[in-house]
Amino acid sequence: MNVVFDFSGAVVLVTGASKGIGKGIAEAFGRAGASVGVNYRTDLRGAEETVAAIQSSGGRAILLPGDVGDPAVIPGMFDALEAEFGPVTTLINNAGQAGPEKRLVEVSPQEWRALLAANLDGPFMCATEAARRMIAAGIAGRIVNITSVHEEACNTIDSGTYQTSKGGLRNFTRSLALEVAEHGITVNIVAPGMILTPMNARALVDPVFLADAEAQIPLRRVGLPQDIAAMTLFLASDAASYCTGGTHYVDGGWMLTWPPV
Repeated sequence: MNVVFDFSGAVVLVTGASKGIGKGIAEAFGRAGASVGVNYRTDLRGAEETVAAIQSSGGRAILLPGDVGDPAVIPGMFDALEAEFGPVTTLINNAGQAGPEKRLVEVSPQEWRALLAANLDGPFMCATEAARRMIAAGIAGRIVNITSVHEEACNTIDSGTYQTSKGGLRNFTRSLALEVAEHGITVNIVAPGMILTPMNARALVDPVFLADAEAQIPLRRVGLPQDIAAMTLFLASDAASYCTGGTHYVDGGWMLTWPPV
């Protein structure tokens, strides 16, 4: 069944929208009629491709450059979006990094701080900025944070910094959801499993690795960016107006095997 969402009149900011999951989400909102702010940090070409794809489908989009881990960037990014399309109604916090592949005892304070700035500080600053603006404008808006199955499953050695950041984002989401509920604002999580994106580069080039990964997923396939986009659209829609503070796994059933039994 093909569910069609209508986001005509919505103003959506998607962070980290130059590739992968963020690109898929931004394009999906554009096809659904939203005006989209396409944030990126370094990949201008990718961000331009996202904007072009949205515009070619009849949507509206603008580029919003900036590192969301930098507090000086955030207000100007929202100001630019509002000047072009009006007040933000939906924020998708997608930007993030994989982090150093090291055991925690080997991670330097600088590496720790850099990953938390990207994966936790950025969503905190964007979400609180969005919430303040939504409250001031009387908008019952939507905030969706993209985490990972590893907000819960700390099962990968050498990924402790990443897992810590996603676990922190989980509890930030729950705390913010409680605080802004009285304003009709919902705050939710989409937690992807293995998705075929540049972050999972090995799966794109190594068919043996990909087959082994798919064998561990109950639905026997890896996910695609459109799988994450579909759940994000639902949580941002009126259909999910009674959903807040929750984690919504999009993982092909992988979390059914966690912890291993």
